Amino acid sequence: MIQKLKGIEERFIKIEHLLSDPAVMADQKKYQGYLKEHGELNKIVPVFREYEGAEGELKEAKELLKDSDPDIRAMAKEEIPVLESRISQLHEQLNILLMPKDPRDEKNVILEIRAGTGGEEAGIFTGDLFRMYSRYVESKHWKIEIIEKNDSAAGGFKEVVSMVQGKGAYSQFKYESGIHRVQRVPETETQGRVHTSAVTVAVLPEAEDVDIDINPADLKVDVFRSSGPGGQSVNTTDSAVRITHIPTGVVATCQDEKSQHKNKAKALNVLKSRLLDAKIQEEEAKRAADRKGQVGTGDRSGRIRTYNFPQGRMTDHRIGLTLYRLDSIMEGDIQEIIDALRAHNQALALKHN
Repeated sequence: MIQKLKGIEERFIKIEHLLSDPAVMADQKKYQGYLKEHGELNKIVPVFREYEGAEGELKEAKELLKDSDPDIRAMAKEEIPVLESRISQLHEQLNILLMPKDPRDEKNVILEIRAGTGGEEAGIFTGDLFRMYSRYVESKHWKIEIIEKNDSAAGGFKEVVSMVQGKGAYSQFKYESGIHRVQRVPETETQGRVHTSAVTVAVLPEAEDVDIDINPADLKVDVFRSSGPGGQSVNTTDSAVRITHIPTGVVATCQDEKSQHKNKAKALNVLKSRLLDAKIQEEEAKRAADRKGQVGTGDRSGRIRTYNFPQGRMTDHRIGLTLYRLDSIMEGDIQEIIDALRAHNQALALKHN
């Protein structure tokens, strides 16, 4: 590992020189490429330098144990366990930094939330989850845009599909896929009984043309009149678009825009992302057949989280994390949960390296 890190440091120094080269600066494409690589290496090199510095300090402290002055020996004895602990932490941090990056982490995401068991209450909670994620997106200064929705009679949605645009969106959202269970007393419940409902969340990395190749001849495009709100021109023209991928039967619909052209572009984007997701799930299933139940396998069949309103509690069942601040979580304060899931997944990946 040390040799690899030394090679990374040498490359980092070389790029720093290249970035100050007038010839490189004149070529913006080349300059931006080096700038991006410098940014990635800059996450590793300072940690490596701190690690090497701590190693040097530890070596010096061990030498001081032989000093004739008892005070110096006592000081060295105190420093050694502190340095050893820091070196261990830095070593683990470097292992994580050197792990292969998920090439999808920087992508935008298609976020699909659908009501499951629980009738109207599930639809209301679908709306609550969409609001939670929307607030989270706002806190990151990203953008969320509804692509398709089917309103629920009692409020909320039977389903809502949206696009989240932001740097690293998939890296933050990818562990949200699965069944989210809610336990609370519905407003229509006269006996005060707690009901349990379920909502399914699917997080798909936005597909690009390089990710998935679609033959236009395999697509069936239907246009129809929008059924949702949006003004007179939406409801009186055939602006809504439904695209079916004939070989797989995968369907995507968009009726949010007044323009048929825009709806078609959005629906095609969702269709590509769903086909890419199916491909990813198939690949993950092959690779993770012997690691069922781990975070990051993409399994959407199991319950991943419970939101218990009477107790003000959220529990993520994959990592056993329980937080008693449900109000703030439903307002979009979910970074602590995401960070815990990412850390758990990184620990599992290190274990299996």
